[in-house]
Amino acid sequence: MKTHVLITIFIIVAMSCKSKKSTENTEKMVKENPVLISKGNLYGSGEEGIEKQNLVITNDDDWNELKKQMNSINNVSNGFLETEIDFSKYSIIAVFDDVKTSGGHSIELNMTTTSEHTIIKVISKSPEGLATSVMAQPYYIAKLEKTDLPIVFQ
Repeated sequence: MKTHVLITIFIIVAMSCKSKKSTENTEKMVKENPVLISKGNLYGSGEEGIEKQNLVITNDDDWNELKKQMNSINNVSNGFLETEIDFSKYSIIAVFDDVKTSGGHSIELNMTTTSEHTIIKVISKSPEGLATSVMAQPYYIAKLEKTDLPIVFQ
């Protein structure tokens, strides 16, 4: 009987400690909203030469090179909501998926910040139902306030 009582007390204590730790971590995480620059698809069948990747861009040279590469087949940057970035205040997050053999694919980002790092969760969405028969490469580009915290992609 004593063993059952001790096990029950142990389980209750362990669960309350876990709950407290979980609450503490949640309180430290702050959801951020990066400023959308552009999201959509590249339609060059991969000829832009952009592989599946997650980029953090912190200077004009890299930003201009990315725009040039994206524009190599179709002028994509004409549709950007912003092209001139003050890199003393902001960084760019650029996420590219694989080239897909059908349309309807997209990317979404969820961003949270803790005291230790900024977490960018990449969410790839597939089409529901019928999709167009076109080669497309989903991308998402956003601007966020410059930070000294490391950026982690998930």
